Amino acid sequence: MKKVLLALTLLLSTCFCFAEDSNTTETADTVHTVTPEELGLSSPRETFTTFLHSMNDIKRGKPDRIDKATSTLDLSAINPLIREEKGRDLAWMLLEAIDKTKIVKLTAIPAEKSGNSYLFAQYQNDSIRIVKSTNGRWLFSQQTMSSLPAIIDELASKKTLKIDDENAQFTPWHIQFRQQLPDSLRARSFLLENWKWLGILLSIALGVIADKVTAFILQILVKNFRHKTKTQAFKDTPEDMLRPLAMLLMAGIWWAGLNLLALPDQAMIILLVAVKILAGIAGVWGAYRLVDLITLYLRYQADKTDNKVDDVLVPLIRKTLKVFVTVVGITFIASNLNLNVSSLLASLGLGGLAFALAAKDVVQNVFGSITVILDQTFHTGDWIVVNDIEGSVEEVGLRSTKIRTFYDSLITIPNALFITAKVDNMGQRRYRRLKCNVSLTYDTPPDKIEAFCEGVREIIRLHPYMRKDYFHVYLNSLGASSLDVLVYVFWETPDWSTELRERQRFLLDILRLAKAQQINIAFPTQTLHLLTPSDAQSPTDDTNSATIDNLTEQSRSAAKHIVSQSTGLDDKPPPVKF
Repeated sequence: MKKVLLALTLLLSTCFCFAEDSNTTETADTVHTVTPEELGLSSPRETFTTFLHSMNDIKRGKPDRIDKATSTLDLSAINPLIREEKGRDLAWMLLEAIDKTKIVKLTAIPAEKSGNSYLFAQYQNDSIRIVKSTNGRWLFSQQTMSSLPAIIDELASKKTLKIDDENAQFTPWHIQFRQQLPDSLRARSFLLENWKWLGILLSIALGVIADKVTAFILQILVKNFRHKTKTQAFKDTPEDMLRPLAMLLMAGIWWAGLNLLALPDQAMIILLVAVKILAGIAGVWGAYRLVDLITLYLRYQADKTDNKVDDVLVPLIRKTLKVFVTVVGITFIASNLNLNVSSLLASLGLGGLAFALAAKDVVQNVFGSITVILDQTFHTGDWIVVNDIEGSVEEVGLRSTKIRTFYDSLITIPNALFITAKVDNMGQRRYRRLKCNVSLTYDTPPDKIEAFCEGVREIIRLHPYMRKDYFHVYLNSLGASSLDVLVYVFWETPDWSTELRERQRFLLDILRLAKAQQINIAFPTQTLHLLTPSDAQSPTDDTNSATIDNLTEQSRSAAKHIVSQSTGLDDKPPPVKF
């Protein structure tokens, strides 16, 4: 949520800084206010001319001129949420009322800029009047806009006075349709006219039916796509991948129905806001599904490569795109709801220091994630130790990294920690070591011990995963109850599971070798000697210096013979080479 709010705030700030008022043109040095003369609203005649010419241009195939026509109407009393839709309807209703009242002669309309108002026609219900506003613009008055539906009802039986104008085909559908309805349907039983209640019910029904039918058809299309595609990644596509499109179609039908019915302002505001929010949610949901489809393909491509950097980038790309989609969706909904972000920006200006302090951790975490990617500190699936946390990396995000510990808990670490922390990446080990002692019983002959050590070395040379260029197997110590043979070896295995399997194979082969050579594996023992009274008598010291000298000389001779047999006298063996 923090990422979304931060990105949204930055985007809105950028949009706000570059926004221009519709009636002003800002340059680097001056601000030029658009005058009524430039808008064609400086007098009743100019306003009438602007309105009629714009509506005639629409009939000639220039629908974008509707904005110019609505600029002649005082729509300030209409809620901004429905001002655009309502303004278009009022423009057509005004044109119909004018055409059914009298032929307009522009030269007969006052061109003076002074005065306060100009009356075009008076009716039983009200009048069509052009009033001068405070900024000097002449506009069709608010009172005229609110009275137009009643004026249209009053003129319903009359025909247009412009014989050469096929005006009916340009008149909004709901105006033409309402004129053909009987009085019973045009009556107001509760809040709205009866035909409008029927229209709302019909629009809702059509929207729901279209949603269900379209969702069913899209689901069949996705199933066929999954069956026929040759890309393995797309075979995992969810069946409801295109479901948001059906919801978007439903929102579109409801929006069109609401615009055709020309509901009262309050009802229009409530329903139109709901439909716009629904359309925005459907659009964001659809974009999310598209992002999921893209990341499915990217993950499939990443799994085909040995490089693990893309395994980290794919989740980051997915999250970044979803944050972007969320920001665009919120901006779209806000713009359609005409939300004013000035107050938000003002509060950010007042609390800028607090916002900067809050964003500090976010920025640090983002730089931490960049550090992890650039330095390739670790990848998804690596076994790492950071501070007192040990486990397997499950996901690397923009803000944090998730580590699955070996007791199956999930720890979330802020990425800012990796900027300064020491990370021990066990997953990047080329080799996995075993250092242990094989304990032999003291009654094992030396020759058998040497043969046993050489047999273990041969096992190492034959095992496929074991490192052949560096290992040690030697009688290492004379223990309290055993002769300890040091075994120091390495495995080149891709993961811990393979290491455990190969370690078991190696240790079992050592036990089989010992059994084949009839060598006993020792275990901690103690021997208790009980002395008899005769054994306890002090021996007589009848040895003399000559006897000791003889024994010493015999020991030296035996040592020379042993060394000459094992290594060779005056022969220095070279260092160990593999």
